[in-house]
Amino acid sequence: MPSYTLKVRRFQPEATEDDKRGAFWETFDVELDSTLSVLDGLLQVRDDQDGTLAVRCSCRAAICGSCGVKVNGQSTLACKTQLGEAAAEAARIARVDNSGAIGRVGTAAKDEAGPAAAAAEPSTDAAQDFPSSSTQRSDRTGREAELSVHDLPSSSTQRSGGSGREAEHSAGVILVEPMGNMPVTKDLVVDMESTHWEKYRRVTPWLLPSGPPPEREYIVSAEAMVDVTQSVACIQCGACVSACLSMEADPEFIGPAALAKAYRFVGDPRDGQATERLYDLANDPHGIYDCTHCFACIEACPKGVAPMNQIMRLRRLAGDEHEIDDVNNGRRHERAFVKNIEKKGTLDESLLLQESFAPGVIGKLKPSAASIKALLQSIPTAIRGIRTGKMRSVPKLIPGVHHKLPGDSQGHVQRIYERAEESRIELNLYVIGEGAEEDLLTGQEVPAADLTSASQAQDQS
Repeated sequence: MPSYTLKVRRFQPEATEDDKRGAFWETFDVELDSTLSVLDGLLQVRDDQDGTLAVRCSCRAAICGSCGVKVNGQSTLACKTQLGEAAAEAARIARVDNSGAIGRVGTAAKDEAGPAAAAAEPSTDAAQDFPSSSTQRSDRTGREAELSVHDLPSSSTQRSGGSGREAEHSAGVILVEPMGNMPVTKDLVVDMESTHWEKYRRVTPWLLPSGPPPEREYIVSAEAMVDVTQSVACIQCGACVSACLSMEADPEFIGPAALAKAYRFVGDPRDGQATERLYDLANDPHGIYDCTHCFACIEACPKGVAPMNQIMRLRRLAGDEHEIDDVNNGRRHERAFVKNIEKKGTLDESLLLQESFAPGVIGKLKPSAASIKALLQSIPTAIRGIRTGKMRSVPKLIPGVHHKLPGDSQGHVQRIYERAEESRIELNLYVIGEGAEEDLLTGQEVPAADLTSASQAQDQS
């Protein structure tokens, strides 16, 4: 039977021992089949080695979403992550780090690990709590202990794919941590109420129909519900919230899970408050325009909901269809960005500010008081760009001087924009069948009915 080492980041608020105050690492060895899950390993530890280990779980089948944790730095479900795959990924990370190709060494890793770890834990001593205080201390070197798992992103789609036997021969230490962006209650259990569920309720997660109620139930065709199928698949595990970099920078950000759920109701034909919902989320300073497109939530989601995609769809609905000019300047900024790239191929950041706050010739000749105020408030951002070297050259400092792409490269960019505007495909990729994919490659619109039939045919086959 293969043997695996689980290095668990623990926090026990009731502990009285000096070596267990704050967060600390503890290492456990388990013997299980490589196809069993990290959750099975944690439960074996709790049953046979340390009954005080706290871990939340229920269905053990990636349905309930209770066992969200970080495995090797990646937010995921413990029940969905196989021990063999996790060990292979840990070994790959160790090899990459030892080769020096990727990663940070010495105090740099320690300095960067500290703030990220402290943000997710109640203890201020978290950065100093490596290594474990257990009698089963890890025999890994100090350098490996210093390595921040936050700097080692991985996902189920990027794993090394090693078999269970390969994992057995090159078994790495599997790091298991509580989810990020949420207060830790005990060990691997986090307080989802204060971060996840509070923001989930913020988006009014129920239907708000207009007009008198029908005599019986609301009848909705399957074709009409295709658009929201992807967001309906969410199991509220919180993995996307844990991985969200925007929420790490701005804890008030509504978050990917709540906004994906918001699209579920905005796209529902039975809801009569779509405009009001979009107006609210667009004008919230921590709403749909607070997302930075980092794709972390897409990689973390165990059910393929792709929360960032749903946020982008909310933006398109708010700006293009409902023409909501939000107080956050999100819509105008997006328009300025698109116009800038389409015209020059690369971003003219100095001109981008002006086009965002004072678009067009008239806007620049007669800027409003709000535009002047916004431009003045953006001066610190410009100064930071100059200090970091991002806006070092003269063409990047003077609006409009930024050059276009050389040769016919600019023409290629413009043709890409033209093709995108012609197709304007707004489809839910979660339910597209094989036949529909061929139509997508030709850039043609695919009716929802065809998508539904294609998906059903694929399921039956």
